[in-house]
Amino acid sequence: MRGQLGFGGELVEDPVPLERVRLPDPRLAVPPDLLDICSTSLRDRVTCSCGQAFRDVVRVMRGRVDHPTDVVARPRSEAEVARVLAWAADAGAAVVPHGGGTSVVGGIEPRNLPSRFAGVVTVDLRALNRVLEIDPVSGAARIQAGATGPQLEEQLRADGLSMRFYPQSFECATLGGWIATRAAGHFATGPTRIDDLVESVRAITPTGVWQSRRLPSSGAGPSPDRLLLGSEGTLGLITEAWVRVRPRPRCQALALVSFDDLDAGMYAVRDLAQSGLQPANCRLLDPPEAQRAVGGDGKSSVLLLGFESFDEPVGPRLRRALLRAGRHRARWDEADVSIDDSGAWDAPDQNPTSRSGAVRPRAAAAWRSAFLAMPYLRDLLLRVGVVAETLETAATWDRVRDLVAATKEAVSATAGLPCHVSLRITHAYPDGAAPYLTVLVPARHGDEVDQWDTIKAAATAAVLDTGGTVTHHHAVGRDHRAGYDAEQPGPFAIALRAAKAAVDPGGRLNPGALLDPTALPGRP
Repeated sequence: MRGQLGFGGELVEDPVPLERVRLPDPRLAVPPDLLDICSTSLRDRVTCSCGQAFRDVVRVMRGRVDHPTDVVARPRSEAEVARVLAWAADAGAAVVPHGGGTSVVGGIEPRNLPSRFAGVVTVDLRALNRVLEIDPVSGAARIQAGATGPQLEEQLRADGLSMRFYPQSFECATLGGWIATRAAGHFATGPTRIDDLVESVRAITPTGVWQSRRLPSSGAGPSPDRLLLGSEGTLGLITEAWVRVRPRPRCQALALVSFDDLDAGMYAVRDLAQSGLQPANCRLLDPPEAQRAVGGDGKSSVLLLGFESFDEPVGPRLRRALLRAGRHRARWDEADVSIDDSGAWDAPDQNPTSRSGAVRPRAAAAWRSAFLAMPYLRDLLLRVGVVAETLETAATWDRVRDLVAATKEAVSATAGLPCHVSLRITHAYPDGAAPYLTVLVPARHGDEVDQWDTIKAAATAAVLDTGGTVTHHHAVGRDHRAGYDAEQPGPFAIALRAAKAAVDPGGRLNPGALLDPTALPGRP
C-alpha cells in the first residue's frame, strides 16, 4: 500500500473489543407488555446507535458511542410497531427507525436531539422480512420493509422473479431503508432508482396508517408515495410496499473498453446514455480507479459496459454500443468481450462463470469483487492510518466536468499533500451523470473525524457552487442536512415541515435527520 499511495501502514490499530465499550444506563424503562420485543443489551444498543459513515467507523473502532440509543425494539407486526410508537409517545421518547444500519450520512445516530426527549427508542424492523404476495399478472410483489436484499431475492427466485435492485449495501440494507433514503442500485441506466420500482407504500405514523393506493401511475395531485420516498423515517415507519418485479435475466453481454483520455470516456458515456440502448452497466473509471478495481495500467480510463435481458439476445446491442464508443476513440480487445445469449445465464452470482459456462472477462469479475468489497476495505484502511472515503453527487452534462474539477481542487487544497482523488461515473442519464469521488489521505491519528468533516465541507461547497446535488443516492441524514437546506426551495422547506407537523405532532420520528428538529412548522 505504501508503494502505491506513498503513505499508511506504519501502525496497525486493533478495534476495541465490544466488552470494553461503556454506555450510560438506559434512560427508559420498558413496559412489561413490550419486554419480549425490546432489548437494552450492550451489543444491541451499540450496533443500532451507529451507521457506516466514516465518523461511525472511527469512533466505534475506538470504543466510542457518543449518542447511544436507550432501547432497541424489534416488532414482529404492524400492531407491535403501533404499540411501540404509543409507548414512546407516553414516555416522551424519540423514535429512530432502523433497517440494515448501512447509513453513511448519520441517518440513524440519535445525535444532538432536543432536550425535550426523555430518551431514544430505536425500532429495528428487520423481523418484518417476508414477501407477502406476488401479482404475476401485473409484475409486482408486496414485500415487508425489513427484508434485506438477499432475503427478498431468495423469496422471489422461487417464482423466477427478481426486483433487480442491487445497491452496494445489498447484502445488509432493507427495502424500507431503500425507500426511506431514495436509494439507487448499481445499474447505470434505465430503472435504477428505487423511485422507479415503487407502486405503493404503507407506513405507520403517530396519527394513523399511511397507505397509498396501488397504481401503475396517477395524475391525482401530489403523490403520497413520493412524499415517503426520501423521508428518512421522519414521517412514518415504513412497514411494507408493492414494488415492480420482473423475470430473472437469462442473457448477458459484457465488455471492458479503454480510453486514453478521460474526457473521451465521458463523451462516450453521454452518447450511450442518450442512445436509447439502455446498458445495464455503463460505469466509467478514471486511471487510478481502473488500476485498483480491474487491474488497469494506471494510464487509461476504463468503461465497464454491460447488457442483460430476460429472453432477448443482447449481443447485438453490445456491438452497437461498442460502435458508438469507437466514435470516441475507444479501444478494446475481443478477449474483454463476453456474450452469453444462450438463455441459461442467471444473475446475480458471485463468480466469473455463468450458468451456461461462458466465462466473463476477468477484469469484469475483478470489478464485481472490488465493488462488493470496497466498504470493508475502507474500514481496514482506517486501521492502517489511511482516511478512505467517498463523495457522490449528480449534475447535468453541461456541468459535470466543471463540478469534478472544482471538487477535486477543493479536496486537494483542504487535505494538503499527499492526497489521492479518483473518479468514477456510476450512473448515466440522458441529461446528466453521477460522479463518485474516492479520497485517500494520510490519517491524523485521533483527529480523523474532524479531518474528514473539513474535507467534506469544502467538497460540498464546491458541488453546490457548480450546480450539483448534495447527494445522488446516499440520502441526507444529519451529515448532509446543511447542504440540503441550501439546495431545497424555501417554500418547499416550509411545506415539508408542515407535513411533518401534521403526521408527527410531537416531532419524535428521527429528529435531526432531513429536517432541523428545532425549526418550527410553517416557519422559514
